[in-house]
Amino acid sequence: MIWVDADACPVVQEITQIAQRRSIEVYFIASYDHMRTSPTFGKWIYVDPGQDSADLYLLNRCKPRDIAVTHDIGLASLLLAKRVYVIAPTGKVYTEETIDTALTMRYYSAKERRKGNYGKGPKKFTQEDKDRFIQSLDRLLNNQN
Repeated sequence: MIWVDADACPVVQEITQIAQRRSIEVYFIASYDHMRTSPTFGKWIYVDPGQDSADLYLLNRCKPRDIAVTHDIGLASLLLAKRVYVIAPTGKVYTEETIDTALTMRYYSAKERRKGNYGKGPKKFTQEDKDRFIQSLDRLLNNQN
């Protein structure tokens, strides 16, 4: 089963195509603020607007060996503790070995922002990111069987 933190997720179409091709259940979790008028394949579940509403929904429903798609590093670390496979929309697969580094980088970036030091922001999402995501998700799904 695939769970998607769908608020501002740039790979919804790719997830949909892979899930349809493999006949896998997929749940897209989004706040009412991001409601779609014509949802695609999969089940769309809308939660109340709020900073962590979608995250808490995912955290409470994901089970071991499910796959979660999120760019939220904090949520990723909590899901990994539940034995959930976690992949970012850029194709980065988080593991117990890599999550600590990601959390540390997030901490130092937040610390710098509190000092008023803002970087350039995130890189623009590219076709290479989408391709890497597709490859990573396919690899994860192949390794589950």
